[in-house]
Amino acid sequence: MAEAVRRRRDPATRRRAIIVAAAELILEVGVGALTHRMIAARADVPLGATTQYFATLDDLRAAALQHLAVEVDGRIDGIRQALRERGATPDVLTELILRGLADVRAMETDRAVVTAAVNDPQLRELARGWSARMAEFLVDDYGAERATAAAIFIDGVLWHSRISEDPPSESLIRSALAGILGDGIRPSSVTD
Repeated sequence: MAEAVRRRRDPATRRRAIIVAAAELILEVGVGALTHRMIAARADVPLGATTQYFATLDDLRAAALQHLAVEVDGRIDGIRQALRERGATPDVLTELILRGLADVRAMETDRAVVTAAVNDPQLRELARGWSARMAEFLVDDYGAERATAAAIFIDGVLWHSRISEDPPSESLIRSALAGILGDGIRPSSVTD
């Protein structure tokens, strides 16, 4: 009778649960503190399941970080859509930055992935791509140089906010973006 009631294991679901558990733990304790035991407990799977689906802890970390990177990609797609609909003005950019700073999950996810990118060439390429995408959203209106400077500034605001007790004010962000982006007219002397 116990055999008939026994829950059927779904390998894809179990693998996904392990990845999600590892991703959540990365946000809570960091990449370096992650262990098979912690992940198995969070995923509610036997300890051996983590090694059944992932040959090494590094493989599991990589899968969890890729899972988090997908979240970041989704947020960047949302930014692109908002800028298309509302315009890539300093006011709209400031609003989007402030919304991102208020989203604790988003900030933790960005921190975890970008911090790991320092030592992981694949993640580093992803992180560089996010900044490049942000610049691409602005290049038609402001030119490559101003768009790149704005993307660098936005990255800096995000990191400054992670390490500072007092994140930059709305007026500071807005005025800095206005100064970087100018009036939105691409200078004719600049060749992109």
